[in-house]
Amino acid sequence: MDVDFLLIGQGLAGTVLSFRLLEFGAKVLVIDQPESNLSSRVAAGLYNPITGKKMVKTWNADLLFPEIEPLYQKMESFLSSKFLFPKNIYRPFLTIEEQNEWMGKSGESGFQNYFDQIHTKSLYPEVKNSYGGIMLKNSGYLNINMLLDEYSKYLKKEGLLVEGKFEEDLLQIKEEGVFYQGITAKAIVYCNGLGAMQSRFFRYLPFAPVKGEILDVKQAFYPDEIVNRGVFRISLPNGLHRVGSTYTKDDLDLGPTEKSKKEILDKLEKLLSIPLEEVIYHRYGIRPATRDRKPFIGKHTEFKSVYIFNGFGAKGVSLIPYYSKKMVEMLIYDRELEKDVNIQRWKNA
Repeated sequence: MDVDFLLIGQGLAGTVLSFRLLEFGAKVLVIDQPESNLSSRVAAGLYNPITGKKMVKTWNADLLFPEIEPLYQKMESFLSSKFLFPKNIYRPFLTIEEQNEWMGKSGESGFQNYFDQIHTKSLYPEVKNSYGGIMLKNSGYLNINMLLDEYSKYLKKEGLLVEGKFEEDLLQIKEEGVFYQGITAKAIVYCNGLGAMQSRFFRYLPFAPVKGEILDVKQAFYPDEIVNRGVFRISLPNGLHRVGSTYTKDDLDLGPTEKSKKEILDKLEKLLSIPLEEVIYHRYGIRPATRDRKPFIGKHTEFKSVYIFNGFGAKGVSLIPYYSKKMVEMLIYDRELEKDVNIQRWKNA
């Protein structure tokens, strides 16, 4: 079998990149071990332009956010499925000083695309928001599981997916490209999250895995918006609410923990004034984060047919649409990537 690109991994990175390449007209084959996509499958899928305790515009927002909804909506149309849910995000103010600061920022051009309205009084009695809050736009969440499942069906139907473990020892690097178990490709792209840490090509990259946990809960409050301060709370179509998430690099043990569950519930209690009814699901994932919190994208320094598209951490839903376009430009036209995401930044580290 001859293809242009052999992609390893059908998590969110491999899914979107292969879609971009197919859209361009390239021949692709994806090798995926479904049970290894835990990071993508337990992610809440939130895309949020204003983040952190200090409520700052997320890194590269002006480049990233124009690409998010158009790309996922195009994939919805292609797959005849619904998995993107654009929703405003309501972030309560913690102090009157914070309210005043955002009243000032509301006039700045750099924030116009991301905020909808400033509320100076409580918006919801169920939310502890005595100082009001900011209503953000160009935000929402992606049902990543639905996207991965529907895209997997498409790949299988077209004969473009091989399910099973990728055995790197069987990969041969040749002058004209790569060869793997009867498959010849011009290039191979590692989109397999933390699996790339074990690769002989990329084990030098400073991955910094982070464990995150989320809950699905029952609670009698169903706002249209995502409420986000300390924790996010997303009202799902099934009547449950997704709440999270934790962030730890010290405990990477497999399985959810009572400590993280308590942390999430304590923060939820600080956010809402109504009681929790029940915790229905408790999930965890190990995210392929990086030391400098920037993705690992680019071409291997020695093997010119070996690439990586990886390391998107907790913000993959936001990062991948834009950088998949840049990755296609690199693969097809050999265009250079910006230095802050290019793996060349670690060449001499």
